[in-house]
Amino acid sequence: MTIHRRDFLQTTLGAAALPVAGNVAWAENYPARPVRVVVPVAPGGANDVTARLIGQWLSQRLGQQFFIENRPGAATNVGTETVIRANADGYTLLIAGTNAAINAGLFRSLNFNFIEDTTPISTIVRVPQLMQVTPSLPVKTVPEFIAYAKANPGKIAMGSGGIGSPAHIVGEYFKQMTGTDLLHVPYRGAAPAVADLIGGQIQVAFTELATSLGHVKSGQVRALAVTTQKRVDVLPDVPALNEFIPGFEASQWIGLVGPKGTPPAVVERLNAEINAGLADRTIQARFADLGASVLPGTADAFGQFIRDETAKWGKVIKAANIKI
Repeated sequence: MTIHRRDFLQTTLGAAALPVAGNVAWAENYPARPVRVVVPVAPGGANDVTARLIGQWLSQRLGQQFFIENRPGAATNVGTETVIRANADGYTLLIAGTNAAINAGLFRSLNFNFIEDTTPISTIVRVPQLMQVTPSLPVKTVPEFIAYAKANPGKIAMGSGGIGSPAHIVGEYFKQMTGTDLLHVPYRGAAPAVADLIGGQIQVAFTELATSLGHVKSGQVRALAVTTQKRVDVLPDVPALNEFIPGFEASQWIGLVGPKGTPPAVVERLNAEINAGLADRTIQARFADLGASVLPGTADAFGQFIRDETAKWGKVIKAANIKI
């Protein structure tokens, strides 16, 4: 039997297209079962709340349960590695945040490379940190704080939720940007740091806005600035550090990623649904209560954002000689 070249090419191309068509059809039926969303921190806090808000939205939109699983440990590395080692089928996802970019420069021997071993899906929100001082400190503005710190090098205690925590790294970034010398005092979490800030045992701290919002409103701590480039609606009278330190931006970010090799069609669908959620006024209002602002965007843009953040915080960590 003679097979003509044209017939051969048509047959070959048709066969090659079958897997693609199958993948598209499979993705159109995604999700066909519940999806696990790993949050690599303990319940509570911005990462956990973000996961539950977006998980509920995706469950309603896609008809399958997106259930939240908290897997804290090793500064988010335990939960992150759980997802990286999972099947890349879209049924195990990770709520990733600033820790992912920090840890790349902080830990000398990770079992994974976050940038290379994950598939970015979508950014979700940006969460400001709050620069706050104990009321007994004789400063009311950021310029006054900087002047006071320079006049008292090494005498102002800066609390954080632990060595290498986002609050610690932001504090080091502030020191580098302002040329101040603050004494870092690590705690086992943000709550005890804020408690000592209220009590006057430490003088300054950077925390998630939601952690200290109630204390600011009650007057137990004095808010000097937020770490985003612009002010936030929940504290409109509190300036942004960028107003005094041009270019300062140190907010936390939260997004969704999957294991390396997550099907592009799945990424595209999840990205579209998340961006639709971020455009919903009810969800925007819920995030605003945390002081967070929605951060829509493409998967490719998220990938570049992660690379930029990793490089930025790596330089800060190296300059501050922070080691775990």
